[in-house]
Amino acid sequence: MDPSTRPSAIPGYEDWPGYVRSSGPATVPPRSQRLADTLGVPSPPAAIEVATQWEETHDGVTTTALSWQLGFGPATRAWLVRPAGTAERLPGALALHCHAGNKYTGASRLIEFPPGRSEPGAEDDPARHDLYDGRASATELAREGFAVLAHDTFSWGSRRFTLDVPPWRTADALAARQAQWREADHVPGPAEAYNAAAAFHEDTVAKAAGLMGTSLAGMVAHDDLAALGVLASLPGVDPSRLGCFGFSGGGGRALVLAALSPAVRSYAVTAMMTTFDSLFPAYLDAHSWLLQTPGLGRLGEWPEFTAFAAAENFLVQYASKDPLFPPQGMRDANRLLDNLHSAGTYTGTFWPVGHEFSAGMQQEVFDFFRTSLGTGVTP
Repeated sequence: MDPSTRPSAIPGYEDWPGYVRSSGPATVPPRSQRLADTLGVPSPPAAIEVATQWEETHDGVTTTALSWQLGFGPATRAWLVRPAGTAERLPGALALHCHAGNKYTGASRLIEFPPGRSEPGAEDDPARHDLYDGRASATELAREGFAVLAHDTFSWGSRRFTLDVPPWRTADALAARQAQWREADHVPGPAEAYNAAAAFHEDTVAKAAGLMGTSLAGMVAHDDLAALGVLASLPGVDPSRLGCFGFSGGGGRALVLAALSPAVRSYAVTAMMTTFDSLFPAYLDAHSWLLQTPGLGRLGEWPEFTAFAAAENFLVQYASKDPLFPPQGMRDANRLLDNLHSAGTYTGTFWPVGHEFSAGMQQEVFDFFRTSLGTGVTP
């Protein structure tokens, strides 16, 4: 193939390498430095200009659509949801969307949109229906008295790569999937077609990131640190009472964000806790580059990274029937965390469900934040 006509391997992100070279490493507490170095987390912009796209109140919740540019790739879309009509300073929570093999959408799966305001693909997002019990967890937490920010992170939703003309290796792998669709007389919709390409392309993204000295997880952490800074700066948010939560890949993001930022006072991890050792040999294929960053296991076991966080307390929810994690790995992780943290800091609960964030699990997280962060006016 003529190099002059060969498609970009990082379409829509051609400015990414220059950004990583010029930004320098993220500033983190000394205890977290080795984690940040292994992930290769770039420093997010010191000042982020946030634009408001629209704001509407519906069913007791005010939803504000926001956007910002991080200096490379497409702009970030995000949604702030909070109780309608309140002038109080509220505790803030960053809602971190899962991986789900669905990069066409991102944070929109966590938002209940006012009529006529839904994002493309959000209403039909199978992640919300199959993994979140049909609930928009960020909006539901806002109804409990919180200001909740949900943002698209690196390579999801508004931050996704442009794969209309897929790069060479992705196109080659995608051809087999397209042949299967033709054989089945199936015409995929935009989301299904994009997600098939993105699944193959994630390997290319991980390779590109590694060549730059970062990683998929490191770039996601970069975007999450930026979003946490945005949340802390928003009017009506108490920056001394910030938390984060997520399910599956979002749970892993919550753990990493809490480890990197002392601003996180409390956090919750759902269906994303085990030991690295338990993934060998049969469970490695169940997980993406978001968890399996090269060299990460040299720092210790996944549960041990919670010791890097300055948070006062945290909750881990285990899905005991989760096919992505061996039961023994979850039990070992729970035992490690019990031994690692003083009483009252760590809470672990086991739920008899598969890989999901059920309505009951969501309510447990909300109740946990009401206790750990409070609601309403700062005393």
